[in-house]
Amino acid sequence: MATRKYEQRLRAEAADETRRNILDAVYERLRRAPSTPVSVDQVARAAGVSRSTVYLAFGSRAGLFDAFTTDLWWHRAGFQGVVDAVENPDAREHLRGGIDAGVRVFAAHRDVFRALFSMAQLDADAVGGAIARIEENRAGGMVHLAQRLAEQEVLRPGVTVDEAADVLWLLASFDSFDQLYTGRNLPADDVSRTLITTAERSLCQ
Repeated sequence: MATRKYEQRLRAEAADETRRNILDAVYERLRRAPSTPVSVDQVARAAGVSRSTVYLAFGSRAGLFDAFTTDLWWHRAGFQGVVDAVENPDAREHLRGGIDAGVRVFAAHRDVFRALFSMAQLDADAVGGAIARIEENRAGGMVHLAQRLAEQEVLRPGVTVDEAADVLWLLASFDSFDQLYTGRNLPADDVSRTLITTAERSLCQ
């Protein structure tokens, strides 16, 4: 019995390592050639596995990108900073910390995020669903923040929760980040400061 459990553990560890190698291969492919379509064959070769192994591990090309996007957002990119901001009891600090943490996440992996958001439009069957889920979660987070700002009487008179959520959605987006980071060539600190200042001046008393 002990031998069987040991063998099962080894197989599980090997499967986890294979998945990790495949996800690492996707990341490197997007980082090195963000404007080039990513095929399962390319990923399999880079990971040192067969094409069928990729499908066995992730089920489909869409499943591969769904797993990759989840891994990038929640683990590789350091999303814990956003979680920490949400847990701050002060809504205004939640706003500041959330925007700043999002900027850090995007800046650390800018080329990969740019590739994924572009692929969501050009290769919707494979990537669109994964990005849509991230954006849905982000939208919910902005509504939650707007409600907290209203409850703590931080919003300017006349600004509704829905209006605040819309402004936060815009300012906390990858595109807003990238317009400043790439379009204006600003460092991450300046991008964060600009977005936070814009949010506070637009929404807060």
